[in-house]
Amino acid sequence: MKKKILIIGYGSIGKKHANIIKNYFKNYYLYILTSQKITNLPNIKSLEKIKDINPDFIIISSETHKHYKHLSFLEKNFENKNILVEKPLFDKKINFKINKNKVFIAYNLRFHPILKFLKKEISNKEIWSTNINCASYLPDWRLNRDYRKTYSANKKKGGGVVLDLSHEIDYLIWLFGDIKKISKNINKISNLKINSEDYLSILGKTDRNIYFNLSLNYYSLLSKREVIIDGKNFSLYADLINNFCIIKKGNKISKKNFKIKNLNATYKDQLDSFLNKKKSHICSYNEGIKVMNLIKKIKS
Repeated sequence: MKKKILIIGYGSIGKKHANIIKNYFKNYYLYILTSQKITNLPNIKSLEKIKDINPDFIIISSETHKHYKHLSFLEKNFENKNILVEKPLFDKKINFKINKNKVFIAYNLRFHPILKFLKKEISNKEIWSTNINCASYLPDWRLNRDYRKTYSANKKKGGGVVLDLSHEIDYLIWLFGDIKKISKNINKISNLKINSEDYLSILGKTDRNIYFNLSLNYYSLLSKREVIIDGKNFSLYADLINNFCIIKKGNKISKKNFKIKNLNATYKDQLDSFLNKKKSHICSYNEGIKVMNLIKKIKS
């Protein structure tokens, strides 16, 4: 018997999940919860109607400030459901325990071939420091949409680089360990017409005694997504946009290229892990809470 998937929220990310499911995971019944008028998929308009569907898998892709409302409804009314929550988990630190269902956080960048490579490459190495830099231009994020009217521009709706670019916070912890100490600089400094922060810089140290420097912004006209790692007898540079790594060990330099057409492949691999219960890379609820704890420290 075909299992059922419900997507809550049908914005750009909800549509992305739906398209990937329709194209690659056809052995499922797909439903959408949205206030939009759609005719191409079965859809419902309210949370209460979820009980009529009784889905096996649920993807929460609503606006970040609605995640708690939707997740708490599911935890109260269902058991033994597999739930994938779009990143970040919440728009602020919330003490909420999951007891009845299995919840994962959609940090799809963990499925990027370079990050999977780094996870394995540095596992047994002595690392001294890492520099992580992510820069982009918010008005280019969503084609045919006024960036000023998106949730990214609105602090109350969970906008700002800290939440929008929390991928970097997640894989900082995933690769290098729990954060023990930070100093920070967070602000709105560009001429973008938004009321959320567009700049973050934090310095700190992990529980593995690794020093880090993390820089995020979304006003740069030069896009970057890069990781630099230095340790005993090696240095590594990773470019997650142009998909290559340069590794120097002693006097030897090597370059490794990675084949990835676009980030949709990471969403597909993430859905494969979620639907087929492969937990090797997917972000757990407890790991998502660690990200939220660090976000709280940054924003406080």
